[in-house]
Amino acid sequence: MTRDVAPAHNALKARLARGQVAVSLIVRSARGPEIALVARSSGFDALYIDLEHSPLSLDTASMLCIASQAAGVTPLVRVPEASAAWISRVLDGGAMGVIVPHVEDAAAARAAVALAKYPPQGRRSVSTTLPQLAYRPLPAAEAHGLLNRETLVAAMIESGRGLRHADEIAAVEGIDMLLVGAGDLAADLGVAGPSAQAALRGAFDTVIAACRRHGKTAGAGGLAGQLDLLAEVVAAGVRYVSAGTDTGFLLAGAQARVAAIRARCPPGADGP
Repeated sequence: MTRDVAPAHNALKARLARGQVAVSLIVRSARGPEIALVARSSGFDALYIDLEHSPLSLDTASMLCIASQAAGVTPLVRVPEASAAWISRVLDGGAMGVIVPHVEDAAAARAAVALAKYPPQGRRSVSTTLPQLAYRPLPAAEAHGLLNRETLVAAMIESGRGLRHADEIAAVEGIDMLLVGAGDLAADLGVAGPSAQAALRGAFDTVIAACRRHGKTAGAGGLAGQLDLLAEVVAAGVRYVSAGTDTGFLLAGAQARVAAIRARCPPGADGP
């Protein structure tokens, strides 16, 4: 006798649909399933597995997605590019959402959606058993309809061209989120220092307005070190926040602990 298995549910997508702020942890270094439980215990809503800026394999990404889903934290994967070789495989591996970098116009956004969704919404290739369904063999129409509804597709806005086309990108059916990559965007705009903050605030206003017009979510990435600006854009309407990387959190925590210990050492005990 088999136990009934609840169908895949994207808690992150539901949270964003309610207009609530969601916070994610980027994974670039961790390779074990324990990071999913760390994310849950820390209060994160999503695990954002970054295959664009890390050496993590598809096999590791799939393991992390499955562990994340089991821990009650929504697994997302950022792919290096919008191709079937990446998007279809990370979704088949257990991702509940795909983050597509460097989306610069509506055509690129439509191509990403087509790769992430089954017919008739897209042209994702059919796989018979999937982690999101606990490998349960559901009828194809039921499985495809469910996964089309629950799979989140985020388009990253990381260039001046993407910013100029933000409204048409947000208008694409099947795009759920416009995620501003603040670091790449500032570099592409050629701004730094105080001028970068002003330019980024203007960029976020543009993206937030586009998302409001088309009923999509605005997201912020790359602002973990600029908490004042992050607070401003959240107040303005950003609802998805990428809070930083596993490596960054480990380094910051380790540095703070060592500094605290050394500060309590008696004079001279820490060497010359």
